[in-house]
Amino acid sequence: MRILVVSHTYIVPLNREKLRILAGLLPDIEVTIVVPKVWQPGGVQRGLIRSEPFDEGNFRVVPLANFSRNNQGLLCFGKALVRLLQEFRPHIIHVEQGAKSLAYAQTISLNRLLGLKAKNVFFTWWNVPYTLRFPVQQLQSYNLRYTDGIVVGNQDGAEILRDHGYTGPMQVMPQLGVDETVFSPQPQPMLKASLGLQSDEFVIGFVGRFVPEKGLLTVARALTLLAQDATLPPWKWMVLGQGPLKPVLIEYMAKAGMGDRLLCLDSVPHAEVPQYLNSMDTLLLPSETTAAFTTLTSSGWKEQFGHVLIEAMACQVPVIGSDSGEIPHVIGAAGLVFPEGNAERLADCLREVMRSPTRKHELGQLGYQRVMTKYTNRALAKDLLSFYQELYQ
Repeated sequence: MRILVVSHTYIVPLNREKLRILAGLLPDIEVTIVVPKVWQPGGVQRGLIRSEPFDEGNFRVVPLANFSRNNQGLLCFGKALVRLLQEFRPHIIHVEQGAKSLAYAQTISLNRLLGLKAKNVFFTWWNVPYTLRFPVQQLQSYNLRYTDGIVVGNQDGAEILRDHGYTGPMQVMPQLGVDETVFSPQPQPMLKASLGLQSDEFVIGFVGRFVPEKGLLTVARALTLLAQDATLPPWKWMVLGQGPLKPVLIEYMAKAGMGDRLLCLDSVPHAEVPQYLNSMDTLLLPSETTAAFTTLTSSGWKEQFGHVLIEAMACQVPVIGSDSGEIPHVIGAAGLVFPEGNAERLADCLREVMRSPTRKHELGQLGYQRVMTKYTNRALAKDLLSFYQELYQ
């Protein structure tokens, strides 16, 4: 089976592991990834990324000249894509730029014009209701009409695509898995000591952006309910990341008399994140949904997946998340879930893991087992292959 994957995501070598594993699952699989030759994430404020070719025989990365350097929906490619399709003649063409992308419309059209008879697949994270206007509505209608299968990152996204008229096969799974050789249980006594954390302190952790929709102020309110509880062990709240809410958070904790319990750290390189996760006793993802989309320019949001959850679970760190978006589906029965924005219920969840080392250990083990079964790169590669085989039989 020859599989062509198109996505700007795979400019980053770390993100390719799922597809590299996929290429090795059966002897007759070939995977070619098309990435833009030049990409500028975050707009003109950040530097250009120039992609390099990579070839392992049955697994290769091919950078192609591209139009649009930082807009996922407008990304498309030059005539070199035609030559690649003619030479490779894929059985599956999988474009990971969403339902409304030009790149997907481009590969669908070339598939038809060249008579390749490949199955058209796309991936999307989009998980909030939306309406479309001309010409984007026509673009999506064209794309859906010729779609043979969809990989969608969350349950809400699948339901929205059904609402937009798609009736074909779908596979719900994240775009990227977790590397269990990197994210694994690794006690961090030296790191904790260097951060001024005592061995008996319970570390409540957060990793992510310091923005209102991540629910950090709900955590702060929940912690005020715990501050005077003498039945709990001593604790610290360690937050790792950056964002405009940082000074607000520091001020809130100080005014509540908990300034000395907040450990606010800047973002660290991704390679160091496993160490920090392993220094936590629980990880929180308290995301909060904002207003729903009604047009393409609306500012609504809800949690699309929460990749840090599976990273923490792979480290056997128990997780607590809100019920925003995909979080409850990611956690399942392997962690604790509370209603988003509800500080009282979050405080109850924290008490449950803080008071009982047995419960904490149990949740850590359940999370680890769930990740090993569902969310490693190998597990995702196997699921993706099964989906491709279902389409191409």
